[in-house]
Amino acid sequence: MKNSIFILALLFATTLFGQSKAFKISGTLFSADENLPLEAATVHVETLQDSTLVTYSITERDGSFVLEDKTGLNELNLFVSYVGYQTLKKKINLTNPIVELGKISLEVSNALDEVVIKTAAPVTIKKDTLEFNVKSFKTQKDATVEDLLKKLPGVEIDSEGKIKINGKDVNKILVNGKPFFGNDPTITTKNLTKEIIEKVQIVDTKTKSEAYAGEDGDTQNKTINLTIKEENNKGVFGRVAAGAGTDKRWEFAGLFNRFDNDQRISVLAGGNNINSPGFSFGEISKMFGRGSSSFSSNGTFTIDGRSFGGGQGITTSKNAGANYADKVGEKGDISGDYFYSNSNSVDASSSQRQTFLSDGTFFSNTDSNSENDTQSHVANLDYEIKIDTTLFLNIRPSFSYSTSQTTYSSNQSSLDANRNLTNQSTVSSFVDNASKSFRNRMELTKKIGAKGAYIKAEINNDISSFNGEDILTSNTLFFGSSPDVVRDQFTDEDRKSNNYETELSGSIPLVKDKWYFNLEYGFQKNNDENVKSTFDRNLNNTFNPDLSTDFEYTDTRNSPGASIRYKSEKFNSTFGVNYVFRTLENVDNLRLIDIKRDFEAIELDYYFNYNISRKSNLYFNYGLDNNPPNLTQLQPFNDVSNPLNTIVGNPDLEPTNSHRMYLGYNAYDWKERSGFYTYSGITLTENNIVPRTFVDPTTLKRTTTYDNVNGNYNGYAGGSYSKTIKIDSLQSIRLRGGIYGNFNKNVNFNNDVQYSSKNISYAPNIGFEYSYLKLFEIKPRYTLSLTNNTYDIDAFEDINFTVHRLNIETATFFPKRFEWRNDINYTYNTNIADGFQKSALFWNSSISYAVLKDQGLVTLKVYDLLNQNTNATRQASQDYLEDRQSTVLTQYFMLNFSWKFNSLGSKGETRGNGPYYID
Repeated sequence: MKNSIFILALLFATTLFGQSKAFKISGTLFSADENLPLEAATVHVETLQDSTLVTYSITERDGSFVLEDKTGLNELNLFVSYVGYQTLKKKINLTNPIVELGKISLEVSNALDEVVIKTAAPVTIKKDTLEFNVKSFKTQKDATVEDLLKKLPGVEIDSEGKIKINGKDVNKILVNGKPFFGNDPTITTKNLTKEIIEKVQIVDTKTKSEAYAGEDGDTQNKTINLTIKEENNKGVFGRVAAGAGTDKRWEFAGLFNRFDNDQRISVLAGGNNINSPGFSFGEISKMFGRGSSSFSSNGTFTIDGRSFGGGQGITTSKNAGANYADKVGEKGDISGDYFYSNSNSVDASSSQRQTFLSDGTFFSNTDSNSENDTQSHVANLDYEIKIDTTLFLNIRPSFSYSTSQTTYSSNQSSLDANRNLTNQSTVSSFVDNASKSFRNRMELTKKIGAKGAYIKAEINNDISSFNGEDILTSNTLFFGSSPDVVRDQFTDEDRKSNNYETELSGSIPLVKDKWYFNLEYGFQKNNDENVKSTFDRNLNNTFNPDLSTDFEYTDTRNSPGASIRYKSEKFNSTFGVNYVFRTLENVDNLRLIDIKRDFEAIELDYYFNYNISRKSNLYFNYGLDNNPPNLTQLQPFNDVSNPLNTIVGNPDLEPTNSHRMYLGYNAYDWKERSGFYTYSGITLTENNIVPRTFVDPTTLKRTTTYDNVNGNYNGYAGGSYSKTIKIDSLQSIRLRGGIYGNFNKNVNFNNDVQYSSKNISYAPNIGFEYSYLKLFEIKPRYTLSLTNNTYDIDAFEDINFTVHRLNIETATFFPKRFEWRNDINYTYNTNIADGFQKSALFWNSSISYAVLKDQGLVTLKVYDLLNQNTNATRQASQDYLEDRQSTVLTQYFMLNFSWKFNSLGSKGETRGNGPYYID
């Protein structure tokens, strides 16, 4: 550790500032044809020798621009570019570092005059598209698309791989306008390399029918489109890798791509037992499943939005997939993908929970072990065709099939306020599940006239089925007057669902390109069947009606609506209203209890987006939603499947109304390389449905029903600021800071006593990224998380949490062909209970060396260098406080070898509007 600190200090101490001098170039840009100022034109300077970008700027509303930087050169090439105009090129002499160009006029371009040029604007701002020229943003050799995106101004990528552009989430990444392996952006960003990409285009996310009809997209989410260099659209490229390590750790991965103009074929496969998605090529950034992960109740293991099967703990996964895209005739496009995944997960966990009651408290301790094995198949298809100039059809079917086997055992004990043992239970089960689903989305759009009118029909259908078999043995002992509950049971469960939805809509222009009136009608019908048959094996397989169900559930919704939309260059606004007619019907074939409820409600939606300037915009959204209670909450029978908690539905529940409001502002100053965004939102809920639980003070058995309450709200707010400072031609610093917070009020019941709890949490963070030439990078970041829970009931104590997190990433790229990366995480949680680890210093490191003419890479990596990894967490809710610890991956060393291949075309020259020269 001391050696590492010494090396870092030495690097800083020996940083050499080149013999650079400051310069300033200014001017004002006008159109030659109309003599009007040109806003948002790109102005940049390059070196004469190798066309390396020195700096760039964007013209202001009055056409003015200023370029300021440092360089050791006496001459630079200046380029000025604007969509629809010829690119201007001028040689700048920096003998006098202050250069005033005065008024500059751009000539209108002639689309027929195309000549080869060797430069392109770093940033181009079009009407609805922000475009980056990849060549202008330097990265390390073999950089991935994710590495490239991190260099772009206004783009932030967190440790989980989530991308934001000026504060807005990126929810879709396309390659030449088509999906690449479905809708998982991480497969694209982590596996495609920068060297094949020419441009990065950023637009508001739109469905294909919205894009065809000319509608506004989802302004709260962004889509990134990666355009492939023309010469790289034919050939093959890819990578293969394998690694083996201590503690029997292993991994392998392979990716093959074949591009042939419009046709694209990709195949990937991977596997490991280190909790990684399976597509790691040995890099430290993907070694340890650093992506966003979650575990669902059915055993599905999800990372970065894609399911890999499995469960918590340590997962062994094997995955394979293929992607295909091509044109069909002159008017159609098709793309599809298939994934297979297999995973096995093992986990052992322990927890300590303190539950608060209105008249006391009790404690529960649980130890559990589980093993899950899951296999899944997923296939998706996307076909679109422009039948003629006014008719567009898009069809997107998908199919999935999965099987899962889970073995589970647990021991639980409950103690009263004096820590006297009250009940104790043991559970052992084996569950075998199989599920399949088919989903189809179809959109048909017809343009009418030339003023923007259209009609659109959408038809969606979801069909799914589930079959599960469960063998359960449990023994629940009550240390009091209640009888013990002993079970030895077999359960066979079958569920079927058929959901159908259609929507007809149309848009009528009231004022061309300004005002539009929209009409829509939606119909939705969901049919669900749930048959669960439980048999007591210790009673000669006798049918147990108390633990069995036989439901037929129907949800029918009719929703006519209308909206009015206004749009201009600076301001877009939409106000819509829907009236909902809804019928919920349930037939209980086992207990002969039928339920039918009719609901009517109004739903509203209002949105506006104001483009204050090319640099900033303001947006607001309000929505009123209506949601009825679900089947479980309505069913008026005793669900005794859990001996410690009997659930009884409430057929008199009212639907929930939610008022949603969101306000956001973002800005990026291209000249200053600084960006800022802030947002806030709140949801106010009427008739919120909450559980109402009573705890027997003697046995600690719970009885739960549901009720409506008012007064709940959920709010959030945050902001972030970033600025890039170029120290000189060798060094730069990117500063980042922000704060994120939540504030909630929850009205609940505890032992039939209504109470409210308030939660306020906020997390300020600060960090910077420093890079020195192509030799060294360091990225420290500190986050302080503060949480405060307060209650208006005397029996509950207020709770405060404080968690400190420090992350330091370093990368060293010398000597030649060597690369050394470190990822150090320190966490300190002041509120973890005794017996659980409060702090941990988690250090991952890797060192690699390029071989075989840089096509091969040998990597030695170590996970948890200090052997301190922990999975201790503390969770607080309205009525309990829980500490939990589970199985984690422990220290290992691994040697990995990867090899890349590439037969794509050689580097060529970009074609576009030719430059003209001025002296």
